[in-house]
Amino acid sequence: MAAAGLSVTVTHSNEKHDLQVIPQEGCSEPIVQDLAQVVEEATGVPLPFQKLIFKGKSLKEMETPLSALGIQNGCRVMLIGKKNSPEEEAELKKLKDLEKSVEKIADQLEELRKELTGIQQGFLAKDLQAEALCKLNRRVKAIIEQFMKILEEIDTLVLPENFKDSRMKRKGLVKKIQAFLAACDTVEQSICQETERLQSTNLALAD
Repeated sequence: MAAAGLSVTVTHSNEKHDLQVIPQEGCSEPIVQDLAQVVEEATGVPLPFQKLIFKGKSLKEMETPLSALGIQNGCRVMLIGKKNSPEEEAELKKLKDLEKSVEKIADQLEELRKELTGIQQGFLAKDLQAEALCKLNRRVKAIIEQFMKILEEIDTLVLPENFKDSRMKRKGLVKKIQAFLAACDTVEQSICQETERLQSTNLALAD
C-alpha cells in the first residue's frame, strides 16, 4: 500500500502555495524534512534559510513526523526566509540602491525632455531659446555622466556564478541604463537640431 501524503498550504511573504508532502520511501508518513524539501522546490528558499512555523511554533526537528506536530490535511504553515544567502542579499541591496539612483536620473531626463518639447512647440520667447537650449545641452551631458558613473559602479560588483538573482538583476539594470543612454543621445541630437534651426532663423532675419 502506498504511503499517504499530506496536503498543506504554505504562506511565504504575499505568496500562497498548496503543496503535497509525500513521505520518503520506506516511511509510513511525511516528516518535517519532507515538508522542507517541497517548500524549497515551490518557493526557491533553500532548506538552510527556511524557518517553518506552525501555530506559532518553529519546526526545527527535521525527523519529526508532521502528524506528531498536529499537522493534518489542509493545515497552514508559514515560511520565513529568503531565497538567497546573506552575502547575495547584500549585493542585491546594492543593486536596488543603484536602481533607485537610475530612476531619479531618469526623472531628470523626462523633465528635460518636457522642457525641450516646450521650446520646439514655441512656448518660450525666441530671444530666450538659445540660452535655454545651451542649458539643456549642459544638463543632458551631466545626465549621461551620471548614468555612466552608475554603469562603472555596477561593473565593480563581483557576483559569483551561484548569485543568480543578483546576476539577473544586474543584467536588467545595465539594459535599462543603456536604453536611457540611447534616449539621452536622441535628446542631444534634438537639441543640436533645434539650435541649428534657431541659428538659421536668426541668420535669415539678419539678412
